[in-house]
Amino acid sequence: MIIRLARFCFRKRRIVLAVWLFVFVGIGAISQKAGENYHTEIKLPASDSKKGFDVLKESFGAGSSGFDAQIVFEAEQGVNDPAVKSAMTGLFERIAKNKGVVINSPYGPQGAQQVSSVGPRAGKLAFAQVTMDESIDQQRMTAIGKQVRNGAPKMKGLTVLAGGQAFSDFKPPESELIGIAFAVIILIAAFGSVLAMGLPIGTAVFGISLGSGLVVLLSHIMQMPDFTSFIGVMIGLGVGIDYALFIITRYRENLADGMEHEDGVAEAMDTAGRAVLFAGVTVVISVLGMYAMGLAFIRGLATGAAVTVLAVLAATMTLLPALLGFAGKRINITRWRGVLAAGALSVAFFGFGIKIKALGLAGIAVAAVVLAAGMVVPALKKELPRRKVKPLRETIWYRWSRVIQHRPWIAAILSLAVLITLALPVLSLRLGFSDEGNAPEKSQTREAYDLIAEGFGPGFSSPLVVVARISGAEDLATMGALQKAIAADSNVAFVSPPVPNNPEKPTAVLLRLISKTAPQDIQTDNLVKRLRSTVVPRAVNGTSVTPYVAGNGAANLDFATYLGRRTPIFFAAVLGLSFLLLMLVFRSLLVPLKAVIMNLLSIGAAYGIVVAIFQWGWLKDIVGIGKGGPIEPFLPMMLFAIVFGLSMDYEVFLLSRMKEEFDRTGDNATAVADGLAMTARVITAAAAIMVVVFGSFLLEEDRIVKLFGTGLAMAVLLDATIVRMVLVPATMELLGARNWWMPKRLARLLPEIHIEGQRHEVPPVVVEDRQPVSV
Repeated sequence: MIIRLARFCFRKRRIVLAVWLFVFVGIGAISQKAGENYHTEIKLPASDSKKGFDVLKESFGAGSSGFDAQIVFEAEQGVNDPAVKSAMTGLFERIAKNKGVVINSPYGPQGAQQVSSVGPRAGKLAFAQVTMDESIDQQRMTAIGKQVRNGAPKMKGLTVLAGGQAFSDFKPPESELIGIAFAVIILIAAFGSVLAMGLPIGTAVFGISLGSGLVVLLSHIMQMPDFTSFIGVMIGLGVGIDYALFIITRYRENLADGMEHEDGVAEAMDTAGRAVLFAGVTVVISVLGMYAMGLAFIRGLATGAAVTVLAVLAATMTLLPALLGFAGKRINITRWRGVLAAGALSVAFFGFGIKIKALGLAGIAVAAVVLAAGMVVPALKKELPRRKVKPLRETIWYRWSRVIQHRPWIAAILSLAVLITLALPVLSLRLGFSDEGNAPEKSQTREAYDLIAEGFGPGFSSPLVVVARISGAEDLATMGALQKAIAADSNVAFVSPPVPNNPEKPTAVLLRLISKTAPQDIQTDNLVKRLRSTVVPRAVNGTSVTPYVAGNGAANLDFATYLGRRTPIFFAAVLGLSFLLLMLVFRSLLVPLKAVIMNLLSIGAAYGIVVAIFQWGWLKDIVGIGKGGPIEPFLPMMLFAIVFGLSMDYEVFLLSRMKEEFDRTGDNATAVADGLAMTARVITAAAAIMVVVFGSFLLEEDRIVKLFGTGLAMAVLLDATIVRMVLVPATMELLGARNWWMPKRLARLLPEIHIEGQRHEVPPVVVEDRQPVSV
């Protein structure tokens, strides 16, 4: 089927290209017309904070149970100046008109604690607590934050800031443009051909564009966070370039062996294309494993990533053979104008990626001039000298493999030692949410946080709430006793008196409390745990009152705990399914087992580096973060899904070539060396591009983006170097032919799946021995 599809796409390449252009333009137009509808309703799992929020919503109103933000303002003339009070009250009233929003004004009956009373800002600094219902998604929160910033009163001496993570505006990084710029350089260096460089990028762009359009349409059907398209583009760029690289490399090998173009494409798709197909399925399984987390917005994120990968896979299996048909012999030709134009375009991508539009526009202009000049200047049309291609067994990668195979135990032990050492910090991993103190220094969110921390204390930016249903005066007195018990805790800065929902006939009471430490500090988490396990139970022992500890800090802790418990289930599902798929593909027990273990090692080492930098604070000044903090609980899951998918790509590419050579020769040692030599350049080039793409996230200001990029870049780097180039050949040599062992009974039960395809030998050219004819 793969051969027939490849030959059809090759022969009908104009039709295939026309269909792709039609789909490309059509889906783009439809998605543009429909518009994106990214939305997220983060519903807390069953927990103490969830019960507390339910009581708040039921007894105190819809807006009292959601997400907190602040409107922070500072007035040189004093916050109680009549003009300032009038202007700010008007702003609060306008914001409170949004459905599901409640404003606790510093000018209200219980607002005294929201006006600074100490230090040089006493009486000049205040904040209003903004509580938004949990049904309000991030888009609406961001819109309300913009409403605060745009509607702030313009008054001399008055500064108004929108604070809190709920008001932050996520801006997807443009680092993929830097990755494309670097990809141009790497691919030209790897292939020595501009056309061979352009095909992987073009195929990936077509697939990513189709996937992004479909994701926009899907956002109207299911919950998807606003960074879904960014994740899809990132993983699509990675797999798209990888897949095309692998197939084009095999196609060029076929041409070098003397095959005709159509036969070369057909065999490349039947061998490398099969590996690509199964690698893509593995990536889809990996990202869809996030369904095991049981949260709607994560299911949307997983669906968006899977759809993008499938779109890229479709482009690779259909559009790429058609483009190879158009390329023909020219895929190995490099001209001066192509190199110069490609260089200018890489400068353009780099300029836009680091937000220097002048540089980007200059690069486009230079590329256009070079291409135009190439039509009339003969020198620009000339071919560059062909590079001499070394025989396979004279390459550095073949020699490297032999070095590893001669000392397999040393190589295996040293590589394992490095990976395990790097992974050790994972033992102290703390899942949680960083606070606004890690926001970019010039952002309003950070400025508001710093003002509150300086004028009130670090805990004021995220107060906790203790709430309970009551049935009479006795229960109200119990809550009063609880207030005194909480106030006695060493990490509590302030506890409000009991606040009933109805002064005349109360059915519920809440206490607002402020910790002495910042929301992200472990002491704040310990305070929540201590309140729930010791302080609250002791204070209400023997009564009918059941208080719940809620608030953003408590909710974040419960959310992190829930994800921490579900993450092993996700890991087990992905690892189990990947093991089964690889066992079917390679018909071996040890190969898929090693693949799973090695991928865990590389990912674990990347986790360890992330913990050391972002939790412990090592190299924080170099990376550009203010301080160490917890690791966001959803990031290990996302890192695992993306990195596991990409690393399994490299695993399938490498092992499929080794398996092909082993089936052909029956010599494991030679198959390992030849397989590594044949694929190392492709894997190294693909990994280098991904390391730059992900590493460029460090140029962004957002801490989460930096963390995400660091984890991805380190995982890919370690996987493509220590794992693929050292640990895999070492273990393959140690196990020998046992790598491909499978019990006969199990082998009979499994279906036959030949990922390595059929290697078609090129028939020798027969030259007739003709005698000269005499006249």
